[in-house]
Amino acid sequence: MPPGAGICSYRGSCCLCCHVRTGTIILGVWYLIINSVVLLILLSALTDPDQYHLTSAELGGEFEFMDDANMCIATAISLLMILICAMATYGAYKQHAAWIIPFFCYQIFDFALNTLVAISVLVYPSTIQDYLHQLPSNFPYKEEIMSVNPTCLVVIILLFISIILAFKGYLISCVWNCYRYINGRNNSEVLVYITTNDTAVLLPPYDDPANGAAKDPPPPYVSA
Repeated sequence: MPPGAGICSYRGSCCLCCHVRTGTIILGVWYLIINSVVLLILLSALTDPDQYHLTSAELGGEFEFMDDANMCIATAISLLMILICAMATYGAYKQHAAWIIPFFCYQIFDFALNTLVAISVLVYPSTIQDYLHQLPSNFPYKEEIMSVNPTCLVVIILLFISIILAFKGYLISCVWNCYRYINGRNNSEVLVYITTNDTAVLLPPYDDPANGAAKDPPPPYVSA
């Protein structure tokens, strides 16, 4: 059995014909950059609240866009996401499968939320119009969107969400295949075998399973 033959089923390629391990590293770095930018924006908003503070009069509603509590929660989430993405990138680079699990769980959670959004739009299509009415009056293209036929608007939104779900499902499969590949590769390195050009020697266990006592090993089985 040649080295790596037991893990050939875990190998695969992802976008741009790169290996799933490389794709997971790229994905982790991309998420890391995005969440780092979001964190910088949130920190700048905390240091200068007047720059990002929108009053209820500007929004045309009865609430404020971002208060201090929401900013702190968003900052904590961004920090957590940076940690998860860094773990996934490091785990894929150093081939530690367990480090990829938090990022994979986040992908599953995000996919489930988007699926619930699609189901809610399909079951309650009137919620789209209610949401559009709640938008500020100065929201870009609000009037144009509201003038679209409600049925066509629902179909467009469902098509857009379906494309997003398909793309997210593809990324989930990429990360999952990377986890299986690394896990299978690490497990294959535990096996101990001796191979030569024309002979394979199988090493039997040294402990007697009947009484647990050690005994002299029997002659090895040699196959030509």
